[in-house]
This record gives sequence, C-alpha cells and structure tokens, in this order.
Amino acid sequence: MAPPVRTPRQAWIDAALTILSTSGPEAIRVETLAAELGVTRGGFYRQFAGRQELLDAVLDTWEHRSIDEVLRRLDVEGGDAKSKVRRAGRMTLSKELLPIDLAVREWARREPAVAARLVRVDNSRMDYLRELIGTLHSDPREVEARSMLAFSLMIADYLVAAEHHTGTRAEIVQSAADLILNGEGKVDVR
Repeated sequence: MAPPVRTPRQAWIDAALTILSTSGPEAIRVETLAAELGVTRGGFYRQFAGRQELLDAVLDTWEHRSIDEVLRRLDVEGGDAKSKVRRAGRMTLSKELLPIDLAVREWARREPAVAARLVRVDNSRMDYLRELIGTLHSDPREVEARSMLAFSLMIADYLVAAEHHTGTRAEIVQSAADLILNGEGKVDVR
C-alpha cells in the first residue's frame, strides 16, 4: 500500500494567502483551506501545530516575497537608482503582491502583532528608498522627504480613486515619480 500523499506546507500557505487577499484573515480557516485544497483537515495538522502557526507562516511568506525576493531581483537585474526605485515599486505592489499587502495593512489596523510586522516591512522598504535616493541627493532631510513621497505615492496609487483631468492614471503616476526622483531644489520639511 502506498503511503498517503501529504499536502506540502507551502500549498497550505499559498491557499491561505489567496484567502487573505480576497476575504481577510478571519476567513482563513482550516476547514476552508482543506476544502480548497481537496484534502482532509488532518493533513493541516501534519504541517502546522495550529491556525496561529499558519498565520505566522503567511506573514513570513508575505514579508519574504515583499522584501527579500524583491531586493534579490533588483540586485540581479541591476540598473541605476532611479530605475531601481521604479522597479521596486512595481515589484513590491505587483498584481500578485498588492492584494496581500492591502489585506495585511487592513489586518494591522486591528492586530498589534501584525501592525508591528507591517512597521518592520515598511521600515525595510523605506531604508531601501533612502539608500537609493541618497545616491541622488546629499541632504538627509531631502532624502527622507523624497523617500516618504515615493513610498506614499506607491501606496496611495491604489487607495486614491480620484479621476485625473489631464492624462491617464499611469501617466500621472509617472509624472509624480519624475517630480520626486528628478525634481531640483530643496524640499521644505517642517
């Protein structure tokens, strides 16, 4: 008799990430995941001690994909600071990662441990922006302001529903990024 096929740990995590992105963390249930994967609940307990271990693994995977994998790809692909800033934004909030990122942000509003994780991830993102933008501008306050603007643009692009009077959304975001990355003169940060 052949041994039972075990559902890999990553399959459970990936299914939970999909549920998180569409329905939020409350919808991540062992029964739901088992049904989604077409397996029994018992398979879950061979991979995880409980739901909290799965939720931690979901956040670990989101963090790894959002930070480590993005930085690795940027390093491999190379380019100047401006191109890396633009690509980092596109990769970090790609159509695969954006729904998860937004779900984690919403989750963080209600769960202090998730909020702490989000702070760590956003700090890593800001550190990388500071490093890149610091190669373009020498004033630390200007670097901080431009990094904040770049990060805010990246996040707000998906949250602002306003229509634009001239150009497409993509053109306006591109123009805003150009202002942040290419703008001359001091940024007054008070």
